Amino acid sequence: MSGRVHTKRRQDAPGGFFEAEAAGLAWLAAAGGAAVVRVVAVEPGRIDLEALELTRPTEQHARAFGAALAATHDAGAAAFGVPPEGWAGPTFIGNQELPTRPEGWAQWGAFYAEARVLPYARRAAERGHLGGAELRLVEQACERIAAGDLDDDEPPARIHGDLWNGNLQWTPDGAVLIDPAASGGHRETDLAMLALFGCPFLAAVYAAYGGAHALRPGFEERIPLHQLHPLAVHAASHGASYAASLVSAAQSVLDLR
Repeated sequence: MSGRVHTKRRQDAPGGFFEAEAAGLAWLAAAGGAAVVRVVAVEPGRIDLEALELTRPTEQHARAFGAALAATHDAGAAAFGVPPEGWAGPTFIGNQELPTRPEGWAQWGAFYAEARVLPYARRAAERGHLGGAELRLVEQACERIAAGDLDDDEPPARIHGDLWNGNLQWTPDGAVLIDPAASGGHRETDLAMLALFGCPFLAAVYAAYGGAHALRPGFEERIPLHQLHPLAVHAASHGASYAASLVSAAQSVLDLR
């Protein structure tokens, strides 16, 4: 990392927008796992971050990141859907608000369907990005999820929440996390998002992660389940081009055994 500063500004930022980002970064950093960009200063409409020196990813750094991400997840959260510790304001994913609540949700399936998939799928339908039959299929998948059919004994993990490759910066010292939508969630959601938009040396990330915290059998088959959230977010914010992928993931959830 360098001593330079990267500033992000938004005159139209909703209240708490950058403050929520800073809170998420601090919560992830407190886990002592994956490296997190340092916040220099934050105020309404602006955040100053330490500028990162970027370089090409390596397999060695990918493996180190996989193990470190497992440690971040293992730091845990009080419940599914809780915001970063100490933060009582709104939370966001991209420009959209991200539902969280202080008490969280006791069951992952109910949380995931209610707070991570349905709000965005319905918003996509309202904006004409998702057809009525397509929305019904997503809702059917969410009914199965909310019923607890796919719950497991994993405790709430401390997740980044928007872990696509653009929020994973590669520096000479290794991978660094930026721009989180942090909350209590399921560890497989972060891992599935890495697969959705591509990640260099993803197999190495997964292997090192599994070495630090064994993944439950069938993880690969559950990837579409955990991609429902980012696909629904993108269908709401970026348009109908994501509808087919969202519907395909929902069908895969319905087909899971």
